[in-house]
Formats: sequence, C-alpha cells, structure tokens
Amino acid sequence: MSPAPRIDVRKTYKLYIGGAFPRSESGHSYVVNDTKGTFVANAALASRKDARDAVGAARKAFAGWSARTAYNRAQILYRVAEVMEDRRPQFVQAVVQSEGLATGRADKVVDEAIDRLVWYAGWADKITQVVGNANPVAGPYFNLSTPEPTGVVAVLAPQRSSLLGLVSVVAPAIVTGNTVVVVSSYDRPLPAVTFSEVLATSDVPGGVVNILTGSAATIGPWLASHMDVNALDLTGIAGDAALAASLEVAAADNLKRVRRAPAAEPDWTLEPGLAAMTAFLETKTVWHPIGV
Repeated sequence: MSPAPRIDVRKTYKLYIGGAFPRSESGHSYVVNDTKGTFVANAALASRKDARDAVGAARKAFAGWSARTAYNRAQILYRVAEVMEDRRPQFVQAVVQSEGLATGRADKVVDEAIDRLVWYAGWADKITQVVGNANPVAGPYFNLSTPEPTGVVAVLAPQRSSLLGLVSVVAPAIVTGNTVVVVSSYDRPLPAVTFSEVLATSDVPGGVVNILTGSAATIGPWLASHMDVNALDLTGIAGDAALAASLEVAAADNLKRVRRAPAAEPDWTLEPGLAAMTAFLETKTVWHPIGV
C-alpha cells in the first residue's frame, strides 16, 4: 500500500513587535500569493491598535538603542548580515515567490541586500565626523555641531522591491540610532517577515525594528498622525501622490520630519548615498568656553 501524499504545512505569518511575534489584534489575516497566483501563506492584517503597540515598543527601545556606541550599532547590523547569509536559501525563495525573479537573479538581490547592510554598518561610526562640525566663532568658545537621531521613524516600505528596498530604508534609520515601525509591502510581505525572523535571532534589541504586514493606505494615516512618531519615510509609496500628500498633512500635526515619496520607485541597486541617514538626524550645537 503506497503512503498517502503529504500535505504541505502552510504558515500564517505574525507581526513583529517589541521583539515578539504577536497575532494581529484584529484577528484578521490575508492571503499571500506568489507572482503566478499560487497560494503561499497567510499574513497578519495589522490594525490601528497594532500600529500603536509598535510605536510604543519603538519608543521604549529608543533610549537604549540611541545610547549605544556607534561602533556597537555597526557590530549589530553586521550580525544581521551574517544571519541573513546563513539563511540565504530562504530569502532567495521568498524573493522568487514575491517578485517573480529567476533563481539566479533572486540570489543576486539577496547579495545586494546583505551588502547594503554591511555598507551602512561601515558608516555607523563615521557619519558624525562627516556631517558634524567644529564651527568658527568670534569669541573664546568651542562651538560644536553634532548629529543626533530623530527618534521613532515610521517607514512605509517599497511595494515592489520587497527585500533590497526594505533593507535600504530600514538600515539607514537604525544605524544612526533611530527606532522604526515598518509597514511591509502588502502584496509581497514574505521577505519582510523572513527579515523579522532574522532580527529576532540576531543581536538587535526588541523594539528597535517593528514590522507590520498590511495595507500602507490603512496603517499609514495612523502612523502619520501619531504624536509619538517623530519622522515619516514615504519612499515606499512612490507614485501614489494622493496618499503621500494626505500623510504629509497628517504628519504636520506635530512637525514630523518627512522623507517625501519620489515620483517613481528608486532603483535600489544603485549605490546608496548619505541622504537616507541624514534625513533622520537632528543637529545639536553646543557652546563651551575655551578657558584659560
């Protein structure tokens, strides 16, 4: 007698908030298909309450994360890259399913995402020297300008580039000492939830990165108007001018820093610059007498 065919074990992916994997408070999930329309998994449908919980976790983690040395944050980002390298086959599969790429091209995308983490890790202890300054003043004073993290950053991740784009918006925010709440690509959440599993098994403290799966149009307005969110990255909703404009208006209620949505999604394969890091840095200037 031949054995009965094995039934696949399908996953229902959860949210990633405060270093834990809770189900959505709404109790709802949605179907995730690959690019051929084949069912792959279910993903949690984040609600307004989930967004509030994620902001609370990010705020709680901010003091400890921003107080770490830049060198230590670099070490932690490099560790994330190491764990991603170990889990390469899973990421390649997620990119193939989400973006419809051939395996060879998906493997290159994973390479680029890992390299992007290493690139930003290398900048952790250098960005202060590049954008900080000792200012000349007419008097017996030292006048020093130093960059500091803005705080809690709400990030709407790119909808098409589900892994490389995700890493390209998350890494620069956290390497400079911010904490983030990320809304993943709605149709392509698999790389983001796989990335959350990497974060949970690396050295990133809980709450530094919080990942919500669901609709940017639904969750975005709550994050944009949340009074404990300090900045908003709209890069991921490139091309949606109406949604971007409405979120910028909501962000103005407490003068959030806003990284505006471009007209078209950027080419994430290009070498990154410093703008993604400096977008969420404040400048503190200190006067100190030179003394005799």
